[in-house]
Amino acid sequence: MQVNTLILGAGAAGLMAAAHAGPSTLVIDHAKAPGEKIRISGGGRCNFTNLYAGPENFISQNPHFAKSALSRYTQWDFIDLVKRYGIPHHEKTLGQLFCDTSAKDIIAMLQEEMHPAELWLRTEVGDIRHDGQFQVTLTQDGKETQVTARNLVLATGGKSIPKMGATGLAYQIAQQFGLNIITPRPGLVPLTFGDTFAPISGTALPSKVTAGGTTFEEATLFTHRGLSGPAILQASSYWQEGQDIAINLAPGRDLFAALTEAKKTDGRKAVSTVLAAHLPNRLVQYLADRMPEGPIAELADAMLAELAGWLHHWVLTPAGSEGYRTAEVTLGGIDTGDLNSKTMAAKAVPGLYVIGEALDVTGWLGGYNFQWAWSSGWACGQAIASEK
Repeated sequence: MQVNTLILGAGAAGLMAAAHAGPSTLVIDHAKAPGEKIRISGGGRCNFTNLYAGPENFISQNPHFAKSALSRYTQWDFIDLVKRYGIPHHEKTLGQLFCDTSAKDIIAMLQEEMHPAELWLRTEVGDIRHDGQFQVTLTQDGKETQVTARNLVLATGGKSIPKMGATGLAYQIAQQFGLNIITPRPGLVPLTFGDTFAPISGTALPSKVTAGGTTFEEATLFTHRGLSGPAILQASSYWQEGQDIAINLAPGRDLFAALTEAKKTDGRKAVSTVLAAHLPNRLVQYLADRMPEGPIAELADAMLAELAGWLHHWVLTPAGSEGYRTAEVTLGGIDTGDLNSKTMAAKAVPGLYVIGEALDVTGWLGGYNFQWAWSSGWACGQAIASEK
């Protein structure tokens, strides 16, 4: 079987590339349905982009790589596409756009856009060779098919959420063709602390979390296994094993001022009672053994300042992360230095393209990774369609 373009992976990036790659395009996936990560994202409503998406919201060894694709196919372009299909949507918080009804609306839109490209599901990739064109062995329902393709697009994603079949296939193929791999690791993932916070599991509060010199102000959630919530997930992408994180438990408030004011007006109260007006009571009780005892009127300002400073800058060392099992994305991946930032094409292998999460480009939480899928898929598809 001869095709112009074979796309491995019917996820967000692969479907987007298929929509723009032109005639004679075949998309294959091992799953039983296309766009499975789209389907489960955003609680089933797909946080499909972010109003504020820009290169500064992405992590890569080369922070400039994503600029070209993101500037040529922007969030506004994808929003226009969503509007053309009449898909109702809304902004939730911080520029995050969600479908009003179902993520399946986005999948249906992409399938319509990729027509007349073919889609083969429940299809496994076998041997891949390159002799001017790509010779790929595909197996579907036990039947082998040899496909010859001028272009081969790696859109199989990273290692996150292995229960959905995620593997390192893109990395294996890339290495076969001499491309370098930046060591993958889990991103946007809860951090573990053993059972340290089990007594207050379920407690959440606004916070500022700092890791690797980068700070995020969103909610933190205490869990049976450690810490989660948007601020922790964001910070996890900047955290490295063995490093500390710092949490401000009361951003935008001055706990020292609150304590000294209470010292004047409610001197008989305990420190924990005063703090319970500013922090979740369960958290205050959990931390109470680290607080000075006695009426607040009897405590020195220096002691109150030290306590407030600790609560505004609580330094913790995670034992680890929950790993790929719950990670929303994979950090690292195929080295952008081996690729053309305008076309997503491998510099040394004619006809080989890499898009989406398989690359060393990782977005923040909040629709940024989908925007990278749309932008990189579009850039790849445009480049293929414009071939002479």
